[in-house]
Amino acid sequence: MKTTKGRPRQQDIAAIERKILEEATAEFREHGFGGASLNRVVSAAGISKTTLYSRYSSKAELFIAIVQQQITDMAPDSVLPKTPDLETGLKAFANHILQKSLSDEMKDINRLMLSESVRFPELAAAAADRTARGIKRIAAYIETCADTDGVACGNATRVAEVFILMIRGWYMNVLLTNQKVSAIARKRWVDDAVQILLNARQNW
Repeated sequence: MKTTKGRPRQQDIAAIERKILEEATAEFREHGFGGASLNRVVSAAGISKTTLYSRYSSKAELFIAIVQQQITDMAPDSVLPKTPDLETGLKAFANHILQKSLSDEMKDINRLMLSESVRFPELAAAAADRTARGIKRIAAYIETCADTDGVACGNATRVAEVFILMIRGWYMNVLLTNQKVSAIARKRWVDDAVQILLNARQNW
């Protein structure tokens, strides 16, 4: 009797997705955005062109998927204290994001976003989305801490924006100057930055 091949299992589909993004990340890091080849990604991932193009119809879509995966991997919920504590939470978030972002892979991807965002607005949109998600999450945490501590916060979104862009500015300086930053130096900067922000809490 002829057997009919069933639908791929969910874990198999997830494995294919991970393999595609893994090989695509390596391809972009080695060849840049303009020089990257979807054919090489297909070959390295051991899949068909149909499998790739049914998911990502262009290099831009594939690159954005990599960025979205990084956003998921960097989700801060696991590092924020279950019992709201503003200072501890902000420091934990900043250290978590910076530790991940300072990896060689993340630095390469972020450099590509910077260099190609003018030619490919989709990449700029992906970067903006990543920033917006961070601001939204931290604003919600600030509001929770304000309720817990009984300290009014007139504009949690603006405070979160200042916090996120403060982190982003420090990171961009490291990225553009190609600095090697130790964990101790990173933690010291985070401690100082969060303390400066908290010193103005009564004016939030």
